[in-house]
Amino acid sequence: MVENQTSYTLNNASMHVFETHLQAEKVLLQFDQAVLASMLIGKKVMHLRDKKSFNFLPGESLILPSNEVMCIDFPEANEENPTRCLAMAISDEKINKVINLMNESMPKHDGTEWALMDYNYHFTNDASIYGIIQRLLYLFTENHPSKDFFVDNMLQELIIRILQGNTREKYMQNASKISSNNRLAYVIEYISQHLHEPLSVSDLSKKACMSESHFHKTFKEELGVTPIDYINSERIKMAINLLKDPHRKIKEIYLECGFENRSYFNRLFKRKIHVSPGEYQSKFVKH
Repeated sequence: MVENQTSYTLNNASMHVFETHLQAEKVLLQFDQAVLASMLIGKKVMHLRDKKSFNFLPGESLILPSNEVMCIDFPEANEENPTRCLAMAISDEKINKVINLMNESMPKHDGTEWALMDYNYHFTNDASIYGIIQRLLYLFTENHPSKDFFVDNMLQELIIRILQGNTREKYMQNASKISSNNRLAYVIEYISQHLHEPLSVSDLSKKACMSESHFHKTFKEELGVTPIDYINSERIKMAINLLKDPHRKIKEIYLECGFENRSYFNRLFKRKIHVSPGEYQSKFVKH
């Protein structure tokens, strides 16, 4: 009754769904292949080598290398509300095949090669990755003669999107260090310093010394999002922090974050955070 594990194995991957029914500490888990771990319900506390312990919550995923030992606490699990997560082990052969394909068909602009992502990469699923994980959950459990083929295609998209997300994270963390010899890093750094100003793809492509179409294609291939989607995402992050101050007016905030009108700001904010800016701000008002 402590834990129930359901496993499905296909050619290039296996999926394991874990349900934990009782609170537990220091549960050890290890796989002999690279793993995507993703939380579905409840909360875990993860202890990984060379990383400070952290909460692992629904909507979040973690990439782990083969043979990495996970030490896990389940502080909230109980029989009525079990903690539920999945771990998907993907063969090194499949990962390397996708990376080789990326290097052939979508090479990086600075001449470096796509390579294995930073392991122990902890991230919040965006809509595309969330959708792929849900689809894979369905495909692994479906009794269909072609499901190996279906899963293989979905795994390719998942690996590409994770590598793009990891690249985006690296640019955001290291843009100032590498901006002098990397055109996309220079643009990322410029965006972070000018979020409050009007930003257009045309102007950013000039900063990158690329044509507008080439810049748009390169940005999306390497970072997994369009330049406008990236700018809007960074502006919403900025707005989230400003909204925690109950004395700030929403109009001041959306203008400070570079949005020109409230309806567009409200629509993007609600799409990403699932509540309106006003509802979000009210959570932080101290009564």
